[in-house]
Formats: sequence, structure tokens, C-alpha cells
Amino acid sequence: MNTKSQVNKICVDCKNEFIIDSGDLDLYKKVGLTIPEQCFGCRVKQHFAFSVFGKFRKGVSALSGENLITVLPEKSRYPIYTSHEWWSDAWDPLSYGQGYDSKRPFFDQLKELQEKVPRPHQTGENSTNCDWCDDVWESKNCYLCRSLLNCENCSYVYRVIGTKDSFDILYSFNLQGSYDCLFCYDSFNLNFSENSRECIDSYFLFDCRNCQNCFMCWNLRNKKYCIRNKQYSKEEYEKELSKIDFGSYKNVKILKDEFENILKENAVHRENFNLRTTNSTGNYLTDCDKCINCFSWEKSQNCRNHIRGMNTKDSIDQTFTWNTEVSGNNSGVFGGFEIKHSSWSDGRYSEYLDNCVEVEYCFGCVGLRKKKFCILNKQYTKEEYEKLRAQIVKDMQKGGEYGKFSPYSLGLCDYNFSNGMIYFPNVKKEEIIKKGGYWLDDDLSSQNGLSSLEIPDNIIDTTSEIYIQALICPESHYRFNISQAEYEFHRRKKFALPRLHFDLRIMKRIKKMSIIKSYPYKCFYCQNDIMAYYPPKWGYQKIACEDCYKQNIA
Repeated sequence: MNTKSQVNKICVDCKNEFIIDSGDLDLYKKVGLTIPEQCFGCRVKQHFAFSVFGKFRKGVSALSGENLITVLPEKSRYPIYTSHEWWSDAWDPLSYGQGYDSKRPFFDQLKELQEKVPRPHQTGENSTNCDWCDDVWESKNCYLCRSLLNCENCSYVYRVIGTKDSFDILYSFNLQGSYDCLFCYDSFNLNFSENSRECIDSYFLFDCRNCQNCFMCWNLRNKKYCIRNKQYSKEEYEKELSKIDFGSYKNVKILKDEFENILKENAVHRENFNLRTTNSTGNYLTDCDKCINCFSWEKSQNCRNHIRGMNTKDSIDQTFTWNTEVSGNNSGVFGGFEIKHSSWSDGRYSEYLDNCVEVEYCFGCVGLRKKKFCILNKQYTKEEYEKLRAQIVKDMQKGGEYGKFSPYSLGLCDYNFSNGMIYFPNVKKEEIIKKGGYWLDDDLSSQNGLSSLEIPDNIIDTTSEIYIQALICPESHYRFNISQAEYEFHRRKKFALPRLHFDLRIMKRIKKMSIIKSYPYKCFYCQNDIMAYYPPKWGYQKIACEDCYKQNIA
């Protein structure tokens, strides 16, 4: 059924029915996008072909042979330069310019250009001693991290801002001296915790606010010296806490199992994790207004169908983007106004950009910086640009290309090493290959090392020699090491050493934040029907509507 208020469609990829409602239609018109042929999930899945998770590896620059460390694929379709080479004047992006051929599909020509133009080995700017990192901005002394801003002395963290001296942190902000946290804010020495804020010197907290010296607690506000939600005196608390051995890996595993059972049976869960957010739907929204079907999004207004980003207004269908306005159908765009169908770029009034910075009025360009009126990296006058652009759009419309996002064949990596595997872990090789994408079948496992299960159970029984020992993860079979900084951190905290490869730890931890489908529940308190972002298989028994949660918990 098609009405003025919505359009019902069948997804060209998964063949499921989906709805484009009136709000979507209004934004598509405002941004200048055609109505998509894919459902939301399939659109996002394609966007993720341009979002590299990768596996850290050593390589060399295609320009100079200089050593580099990158998450880009070893068998890349494009040259890789070191970042400082890419930003230098040692090469000219316009030298790769090519004329438009109206007899060939546009995406074929864009792919041809993409495979000639170099890419920087690492995304990010203004960082020091962060060689083993990617997508890191204004940070210092970080190791094996992804997606950081203003961080220092961190390792194995992912999408973290303003954090210092912390390890194994995911999607958290302003932590210090913390370990193994998910979606936590403004805390010091917070460990093994989820969804907690303004907490100090605590362990295994869930949904706690302004708590100090607490252990294995949930839904607490403004408390001190609590264990399993029971109040203790300072002396009693310290005595009980001293009995808990965080240095034993086996004991920490028991504690983690207890924590998960508490989440299932005792903790009250809000129907969503939206904070200071109005007139919006989705999950993990902060300081948003009129953001519909958005996830892990902050400080934005009038956005729809977004995953992971911030500082956006009047935009639709974006993944991993920030600082955009009146824009849509983008993946990894980090700034722009009226930018569409683009990836890893910053531009204005432009379309089909890949890895461009501060460009205007460009179409189908790769690797340009501060250019204007370019098509396929070739310079034109304003009049020539407008005439040729109109012709290309007309040709693309005839061929069914215009308005669609760049196909999987232009993806930046093997899909099984993209961020898509976080949100679509069950995607199959056959599906990606059929769509023209890429998949790595190489066996990256290793037997050259000691199984991490064979190291001493308790950290007090280890020595500093551990950080020169190659370890093998028992699940992924990847080789990894305990770094010197990591070992010293764990010894200082008297925490057990990890047994799993750091990438696997990230993948396991982020599952709770990768749900983009809601499920029907009854509110634990009022029994009203609600939709919440907890798969039934998680077994959470106490899910509350927002009003009841505020009355009973907040």
C-alpha cells in the first residue's frame, strides 16, 4: 500500500517488506535522495563494506617502502601510503584524473579510479606514539586501539573518548584507571562494569550512578560500600572485598558468570539507553531530538536511520558519520553539508566521494584535498562541471545507478574483516560474493606460541617474562602478546591476565550494543506493552518502560 504518509516496498536484497514512512519521505526530499530499494538493514550492511575493522599487521608503503602498521588488507586493491606521505606533496591526486566515458557504467569507472589512488595506512590526525592504532584522533601513547579521541595511555579500546590509563574499554567516555567497561561515563577506577556513570573504585556494576566502593551491584544511586546491593560499613566492605581474588582467571570467570546471571534475574533494564533525548526512537542516544531509528548516536537533531555518530542535523541513512548537515546515504563521512553517497570524506555539495578532504562541488572523486569542480579526479571549470555532472546523473539514472550507494565491489576490505561483522555476525561468504564483495579465506591462525590457557591461573604466579611470550588464543587461534604496559597495569590492579585475543574480546563485548532490532515485552512494573532492544535469548526478566524505570530506579 502506498499513501501520502508511507510507501510499502520489498527489499531487493533480502526480499522482506519494509516501510518508508512520512518522516523518511520528508528527509529524502530535503536531502535530495531517491527512495531506497533496500530495507534499513540491507542498506546498513552495504555501508559497512566501507568500514574496516581489520587485523593489525605490518606492511610497507607503496610509495617509499617505509614500514607501516595498518588494518587495511594485505591484498588491497589500492596502493597504501604512510599517513604522512599521503598528506604530503609527494604525489598529486589530480594526476590520476580520468575522463568520463558515457558508454561505461559509472561505478566501473569509479572503481577503476579507486584502485589507482593511494590511501593512508591509518585514519586519524594529531596523535603521538599511536602507531598500532587506527581511526585515532588527538591521542597519545595508545596501543591496539580503534576509534579514539583525546585518549592517553590506553590499550585494546574501541570507540572511546577522553579516557586515560585504561585497558579493554568499549564505547565509553571520560574514564581513568579503568578496566573492562562497556558504555560507562565519567568514572575513576571502574572495572568489569556496564552502563554506569560517575562511579569510583568499584567492580562489576550495572546501571549505577554516583557510586563509590561498590561490588557486584545493580541499579544503585548515590551509594557507598555496597556488595550485591547490600549496605556495609566501610570496615565491613573492605574486609569482604579483601576476600575476593581478582588475580585468579578462574575466579574472575566465576564472577563474570555471576554478573551475567544478575543481569538476567535481578537487574532492571530500561527499554532503551537513551539519555537527554526527546521525540526519538532507537538505542544508545544521547542529547538527541527527533532522531528516529538511530543507534549509538549523540548530539543530533532530526536524523533518521543512523548508526554510530554524532553532531548531525537533518540527515538520513548514515553509518559511522559525524559533523554532517542535510546529508545522506553515507558511510564514514566525517564532515559535510549536502554530501551524499560518500565514504570517509569531508565535503560540501558533493556526491560519490571516497577518502576526500574539504572538497566542494565534486562528483565521483577519490583522495582529493581542498579541490573544487572535479569529476573522477579531473579538474573542470564551474560551467564544465555542471554540464558534465548533469550528463552523468542522467546516464546513471538510465542505468539504475544514481541514488544508490557504491556497490560492494568498491568496498575497502574483505567483509569478514569489516565492522559489518559486529552488527551482522551471521552474514555468509556466499551472500557477499554474490553481491560483488570480498571475503578472506586465508587461515590467520597460528601455532607458534603457548596456549594462553597454559599460563599460571593467578597473576601473582607470573613474571615479567610473560610479555616476551607469544600466546595463542584458544578460540580464534590468533597469536597475541601481553604487552609490558598491560602486564604492569594488571599487576598494579592485581587483575588476572586475559586469555583471549584482544580483537575477540572487543567482538564479544560489543555484542550488547549492536542490536538494531527491537522486541516486544511487557513492562516489569505496569505490564504495558513495550518494545526493547534485548533479544529474548539473553533471558533478561525485568525490563521496564521508561516511565516506570524513572519512578522506581532513576
